[in-house]
Amino acid sequence: MRYGRNLSISVGILMAHRLRTSLSVAGVVVGVAAITVVVSVGNGMKADIEDEFRAMGSELVVVRSGRFRSHGGRPHQIADVTTLTEEDAEALQGMSSDVKAVGPCVSRPMVVKNGTLSTQSTVEALSFAAVGIRNLSVSSGRLFLAGEMGVRRTVAVLGAGVAENLFEGEDPVGRLITVGRLPFRVIGVAPTLGTDINGNDQDNVVYIPLDTGMRRLFHVTYLQTIYVKGVDAASLSRIEEQAGRLLRTRHKLRPQEEDDFTLQNQVTMLEAALQTSASMTRLVGSVGAICLVVAGIGVLAVMLMSVRERRGEIGLRRAIGARQSDILLQFLSEAALLSVSGGLIGLALGALAVALANELQWARADFSVQAALLSFTVSVTVGLLFGIYPARKAARLHPAVALTSAG
Repeated sequence: MRYGRNLSISVGILMAHRLRTSLSVAGVVVGVAAITVVVSVGNGMKADIEDEFRAMGSELVVVRSGRFRSHGGRPHQIADVTTLTEEDAEALQGMSSDVKAVGPCVSRPMVVKNGTLSTQSTVEALSFAAVGIRNLSVSSGRLFLAGEMGVRRTVAVLGAGVAENLFEGEDPVGRLITVGRLPFRVIGVAPTLGTDINGNDQDNVVYIPLDTGMRRLFHVTYLQTIYVKGVDAASLSRIEEQAGRLLRTRHKLRPQEEDDFTLQNQVTMLEAALQTSASMTRLVGSVGAICLVVAGIGVLAVMLMSVRERRGEIGLRRAIGARQSDILLQFLSEAALLSVSGGLIGLALGALAVALANELQWARADFSVQAALLSFTVSVTVGLLFGIYPARKAARLHPAVALTSAG
């Protein structure tokens, strides 16, 4: 009964000072909403990364010609070489029983045309095995047939973006396009994929057979990338080590010479990408935590101001029999109301922001119940901790001193 009465008195007091109460609650709202949104977006990023690696193939070792270094989580080529060949791909295929499939490919940026319409796209020539390794699929038409891959057929599968740019909503399957100066017949259109974790537009790609690309379009005898699929994720470390030794031997590199190729283990890349995503989530989430601490300071300031203004009330209540615990409970109830109401409003705004982000496709956000509950708990805890000092100060006021100072 006493607790309910204290609570109703606290509500009345806080509502009597709406502006001050609103400003104090606002900090809690921002902190809780920020943590909820940031962690939810971080969960969405993590799910996107996992989906992308799963789509590409989580049991891959990627061999790239030249040397690459990672800057800001993205690979950048620092040396370009032409020593990676189809014979290397064949040697990797027979390297060990850990290798399930090998898919070479080579790509170039080129202008692709349909009549008067044109677009700059990445043209990727890949082997039949690479089509399966990369998990390529079509939303209309079909993929390449095995018999089309080694006879230099001029057939192409368009990325969704290329299809839209060149055909503006019309069905491109069966139509002719020009890649460079060579005509190609469109046999399929890939589904919309968006950008990959390196920021590359996966919809702005034209896929063609490897032999056609190397001999008829690019006029090259070397490869840029070889995808090596392992029998399972545990085999990738062995494949990476064996592939490194094999390619160094085939390229006749001396012990003191650096590799003229780069090996990328998809499991390692996935772990690095998830680590980067988690670090960013923690970094930005800490801003929300700081907001909660600032909000706690706001609660402290409001409560101290309230103690100073209400000395007469405190003295009068003590004079007519109120105990120190009653005064303490009264002011702690007000601090709890500030933090709880701010936490609830922050949760509601955070959930709304997550829903809007998904609905308007600003970002993928997977609502985190754990983050929501944690931020709410922290907000209440911070509010109570910062409310203890002014509550104890109010409770320890001597009735005579409080009445005298109020007068």
